[in-house]
Amino acid sequence: MKKLSWFNKLMLFFNIVLTVLTFIAYILPFLAPKIFPILSVFTLVLPLMLVFNFLFFMYWLIQMKRQMLLSGIVLLLGITFINKFYKFSADPQPEAPEDFTVMSYNVRMFNIYDWLPRADVPDSIRSFVKAKKPDIICFQEYAFLDRVMFKSYPHKFIYSNDDKYKTGQAIYSKYPIVDNGQIKFPNSSNNAIYADVKMGNDTLRIYSMHMQSIKISPDIHESINEQKSKVIFKRLSEAFAKQQYQAELLENHKAQCPYPAIVCGDLNNSAFSYVYRIIKGDMNDAFEEAGSGFGKSYNYKYYPARIDYILTDERLEVKEFATFDSIVNSDHFPVMARLALRPVEE
Repeated sequence: MKKLSWFNKLMLFFNIVLTVLTFIAYILPFLAPKIFPILSVFTLVLPLMLVFNFLFFMYWLIQMKRQMLLSGIVLLLGITFINKFYKFSADPQPEAPEDFTVMSYNVRMFNIYDWLPRADVPDSIRSFVKAKKPDIICFQEYAFLDRVMFKSYPHKFIYSNDDKYKTGQAIYSKYPIVDNGQIKFPNSSNNAIYADVKMGNDTLRIYSMHMQSIKISPDIHESINEQKSKVIFKRLSEAFAKQQYQAELLENHKAQCPYPAIVCGDLNNSAFSYVYRIIKGDMNDAFEEAGSGFGKSYNYKYYPARIDYILTDERLEVKEFATFDSIVNSDHFPVMARLALRPVEE
């Protein structure tokens, strides 16, 4: 057996370091951010770790070296994480009369502060919603604007803060809303709202959540330096600790719900995080069930971040899921799922 060259020894060293870091990232979704707030930041780069593990696997495979087992085993153990990161396209199921659609969209206050150099953003969002015709819409970072009216939705619940533009969240529905409310997040301007929607003889609980923001702009890469990276790292760890408490509040509230639930919204965290795992619980991730590609929902230039979700009760079937990542009206992209309530087995 030939000895490794000095270059391969160096590559093996980096491979081992990557393997250790990847295993730590695998464990982090089961560790509360309050206990390890700094370590929890590593969940954001887990997809990148998986990519590098694949490259190492191919590097050793080409040389027919047994070291390929190192990253090969890592990838096999992380197969469920890979499914959260990328989905191969699947044909959507045929439409049926009982199907309904749900959209989640962080509209960034309809661009009232001119983050985008366009005056037509509110009208563009309204036209997009009109074209897609979702039966239920969950808006995050909603603002009251006379220009943005969704007149085709006879039922709505809007919760607003006491600021200039009454920003908050909104749920619009073509089905009657029989109850609604909010879940307050202490020491935060973020919150979750809910609406109980009557659909024929059934009632569904719709949650719209907007978890603690990490306050990092999509163009942060253009001006990052060592000092800013320390600030960002600290800001992320603090936000994740807050998100843990908010996720627990939402989960406790959902546990008392007598109806099948759908959780929509901006989690401000990845699908590899403790926060995601707590909120998802036994629910299905619509992207994992029927999505395709990376499911990028945040407009970050160099990374396919998926932080907006539609999570559904097991009694609901996910027939189709789409991310509209060509619709640039916000720093988020809208996501939509076509669902159907499974018949109750007797």
